[in-house]
Amino acid sequence: MRVLDLSQDFSMHTPAFASYDGPSIKWVKRLAFDKVGGQEITSTLHVGTHLDGPVHFWSAGRTIGELPLPWLVGSAVVVDLERMGIGDYQLYGPEHFERWERETGLRVERDDILIIHTGYHRFYNENWVDRSQVDETRYFVRHPGPTREFAEWVLDRGVRWLAVDAGSADHPMNTVIRKIRPDEAEDAEAALGRSLDELFPRQDLQIMHTLLFPHDVIHIENLGGQIDEVLDRRIQFGCFPWKFVGGEAAFCRAVAFLEE
Repeated sequence: MRVLDLSQDFSMHTPAFASYDGPSIKWVKRLAFDKVGGQEITSTLHVGTHLDGPVHFWSAGRTIGELPLPWLVGSAVVVDLERMGIGDYQLYGPEHFERWERETGLRVERDDILIIHTGYHRFYNENWVDRSQVDETRYFVRHPGPTREFAEWVLDRGVRWLAVDAGSADHPMNTVIRKIRPDEAEDAEAALGRSLDELFPRQDLQIMHTLLFPHDVIHIENLGGQIDEVLDRRIQFGCFPWKFVGGEAAFCRAVAFLEE
């Protein structure tokens, strides 16, 4: 069996999502003086490859520590949207995934884990496979994202949970980024040819979180690593956060298991 790491690196330089604090890491013990090395870390949780728990967007939702380990491991399909030419600011919906099914002969089945490959993992600061294309603004602010119809399709298909190689499972202009970067919002409207208010009405803000999390359909964000080695196929996939009692999210290791 081959084991592939679909996680990004984590360090004191790893950028957090908009308005979240990034990590602070320091040595509190040194081998030379204390005969042991020890570190202290302070961080919000939406940094690097991480799993959002249901309680992150739903007060009655389960916390990270309540998610059973067998539920976090299972059969997954890896849908490559990049090969469809989806790029900066663009939208994807059910039609892209149904086209993928026709072209590959695979199908997103009930209880599958759905892995979405946009290719934007290459622009992330912590893309350990190849840092030659790092572009933090493009990664967080311009990545493609889903329509409301896609979120509804995910529920209709009975997807167990999702993972995406971008800064958010939502379109960046359907998050706080739209207000933080009005210049980019203007560019997005020009690229999409429609008003953002029309595309993303207020009640649909972060629809991939607000609509799906009450159904336990949560997601990994900032997927990456060796993801390009598993495109357009069915794999065994696992997410391994720590057993964080009360946690609304958690750093995690995302792993693909391939039969030799």
